[in-house]
Amino acid sequence: MIDLEAEYNNRAKVPESAALIAGWAQDAKAYREIVQGKRVIRYDEGARHSIDYFPARDEGPIVAFIHGGYWQVLDSSFFSHLARGLNSHGISVAIPSYDLCPNVSVGDIIVQMRAATRELAKLGRPLIVSGHSAGGHLAACMLATDWRALDPALPQDLIVGAYAISGLFDLRPLVPTSINNALHLNDAGAREVSPLFWPAPSCGSLDAVVGGDEGVEYLRQSQSIVDAWSAHIPTRFEALPGANHFTAVAPLADPQSAMVLRLKALATL
Repeated sequence: MIDLEAEYNNRAKVPESAALIAGWAQDAKAYREIVQGKRVIRYDEGARHSIDYFPARDEGPIVAFIHGGYWQVLDSSFFSHLARGLNSHGISVAIPSYDLCPNVSVGDIIVQMRAATRELAKLGRPLIVSGHSAGGHLAACMLATDWRALDPALPQDLIVGAYAISGLFDLRPLVPTSINNALHLNDAGAREVSPLFWPAPSCGSLDAVVGGDEGVEYLRQSQSIVDAWSAHIPTRFEALPGANHFTAVAPLADPQSAMVLRLKALATL
């Protein structure tokens, strides 16, 4: 038997998590103070319905990064520094915020990220969607979205690829845990918002990356979506040696990291 509470309670598994998150906020603020051209794009009227946009140039690909926090904490301001790595290669980065549970549902957040993606699509440039933890779930949801069903004017290949870091693709294991106190999911509702059970995308690619020091459930989650979609699109699984749930995302700030170079390659295919 797997202790799901222990497997999915990342802050308990990583005692230094609070210090790491505080470090994100400091590094993000420092980057915003030195970066040139940063602006805010609105995708709807809500207070959190905005995208922090870090343009590297006025053409070329955009990489969106969707933040984590189990759909119930944090916002884009904690993650500005993660634009540094790609910005240094001339790639623009967009970091959206969204409303949080329990004020909204996970399904509502998926709808909001679709709205943010459609707003970015108006810039008319190739789009990669990345994300961490809950953001990895949302990145996979964007790749698997039937964009033409939402708007016949949109291309089906709106998303070139998804890069999910420590993502969650089957939300059913969260139902019996304390994480669900804010999500209010039952088994049927969890399945409905789990991209693992959606029709696989017909275009684009998926990278599912996870910290090598994360628990067996996080490793299983990433391997499962790769296995499920590999017959339909190019997929790739990678476990990052020595990385836990909170440090797995750190390479995005390093221009020479393998993670940044992989995203650069995906964005320039």
